Amino acid sequence: MRILVVEDNDTTSQYLQKALQEQGYEVDLADNGQDGLFLALEHDYQLILLDRMLPKLDGLSVLSTLRNAGKQTPVLILSALDSVAERVKGLREGGDDYLVKPFALSELLIRIEILIKRKGNSSELSNKLQVADLQMDLLAHKVYRGLIEIQLQPKEFKLLRYLMEHAGQVISRSLLFEAVWDYHFDPQTNVIDVHVARLRKKVELDGHAPLLETVRGVGYRMVEKQ
Repeated sequence: MRILVVEDNDTTSQYLQKALQEQGYEVDLADNGQDGLFLALEHDYQLILLDRMLPKLDGLSVLSTLRNAGKQTPVLILSALDSVAERVKGLREGGDDYLVKPFALSELLIRIEILIKRKGNSSELSNKLQVADLQMDLLAHKVYRGLIEIQLQPKEFKLLRYLMEHAGQVISRSLLFEAVWDYHFDPQTNVIDVHVARLRKKVELDGHAPLLETVRGVGYRMVEKQ
């Protein structure tokens, strides 16, 4: 498996290269954003470790260009910028994970393993999501429960997609407001509860197990396994 490390600090990049090679990975290095972007576009990597602050082209610009070019290679952002706002910004630009420097090598390695495994499991179904017998076709914009097609409004589709992408996790109302309605504050309305109630009526058909759970006082969870 081949990994690209885009890091301008020579000590850090050499340390990462050695550690990853010891785990059996092939490793390419780039010490600036322009070279990193070129390599990422030219080759198929299993993962990219991307420093946030880079010369010539910063990490988020590299990431944005990759995603706009259709490259869905998993990207783990490495950064000394540890604020919530910076982490959210990195993930919004298309990062798959964000690890704050300094980090433990053991944590980095397990995050890499998880991202590569997740990509491998979803490569053939990158345009489809599935939780239990609920399926979502992202290209056709269609949803099925078993063989039954479910008609959804645009916001319902977006809400369901987010819940399916984070199946098994408890998603707070605040996070749903950001992800689905693009509000960065809680408008103190019951709009989410109303949409979830409508969604639940549409996807939880007779004869099929419940999929949406309300976690009182916190938010909602899509049941991952039945």
